Amino acid sequence: MRLLMLGGTEFVGRAVVEAALARGWEVTVFHRGRHAPPAGVRSLLGDRTAPDGLAALSDAVAAGPASRGGWDAVVDTWSAAPRAVRDAARLLAGTAGRYVYVSSCSVYAWPPPPAGYDERAPLVRGASADAGQTDYARDKRGGELAAVEAFGADRSLLVRAGLILGPYENIGRLPWWLARVARGGPVLAPGPRDLPLRYVDVRDLASWLLGAVEGELSGAYNLVGPRGLTTTGALLDACVRVTGGTAELRWTAPEAVLGAGVEPWSQLPVWVPEGSDLYTALHGADVSRAVRDGLRCRAVEETVRDTWEWLKRLGGVAPRREDRPVVGLDPAVEARVLGR
Repeated sequence: MRLLMLGGTEFVGRAVVEAALARGWEVTVFHRGRHAPPAGVRSLLGDRTAPDGLAALSDAVAAGPASRGGWDAVVDTWSAAPRAVRDAARLLAGTAGRYVYVSSCSVYAWPPPPAGYDERAPLVRGASADAGQTDYARDKRGGELAAVEAFGADRSLLVRAGLILGPYENIGRLPWWLARVARGGPVLAPGPRDLPLRYVDVRDLASWLLGAVEGELSGAYNLVGPRGLTTTGALLDACVRVTGGTAELRWTAPEAVLGAGVEPWSQLPVWVPEGSDLYTALHGADVSRAVRDGLRCRAVEETVRDTWEWLKRLGGVAPRREDRPVVGLDPAVEARVLGR
């Protein structure tokens, strides 16, 4: 199989590239050159936001099969202006077999449908394949529309991911918890500890995605771990074990956390109080279609351990996307809440 990865040097893209190489696929990455791609790939440089930014990709397409142009599949994780997806998809429609767009469960209309919503749930309105950058939900939906418009419903695959964790994370959620627990001392742990938690390890997402390409799947798929995957307590207990630190998890009722003005999801990454619209959106998706078509999820301990080992190789400081807000709780705020 021959894969074109748009990006491919960070988080989801890198996991997809490494998984494809492990399967013996021939991989081309189109990226800006800010980060080195994995060894063993063909690299094309360009900036999708710049005038003529697709020139290197266009040249590869024009060269044709004799110069290694043409791919079985394209994978795109773009999350800004949908027209960048539109331009790439239109360019590649005649030379690639399938367009895989890594989207998000955020594309569903707000407030979210009841828990158990599947891929037929109502979608956010106002999205367009031709739009500039607006907001995350409409940008992702616009990217979906761009992929389908260029490749058709039978040659496009829309991967509506939920919370993604694992090595290479450049958002900072699990890395923040690992760094905080490694620092030791009393740790504000938002309860209840048995609160169900659903996410997908980036490597399991990559494995499912490549299997879907091999199986020539199309259409939309919700992609996050199934119900019963893990809990907040299991995640944070694993952080304590793998870091080997002296942290003491202080489980605190959600009412007390919220009453102290602490923001879920941003100040306490990953955690969202049960019963909220955001909790339903993140943890209510029906993933039976993806499970039927091969989704398998590893244990939380493995995700946490491997992310910690990756962090240690980086000196304990994870990379961070400049277009995403900083996450985590200020130590002074944590101490104040615990002091209550």
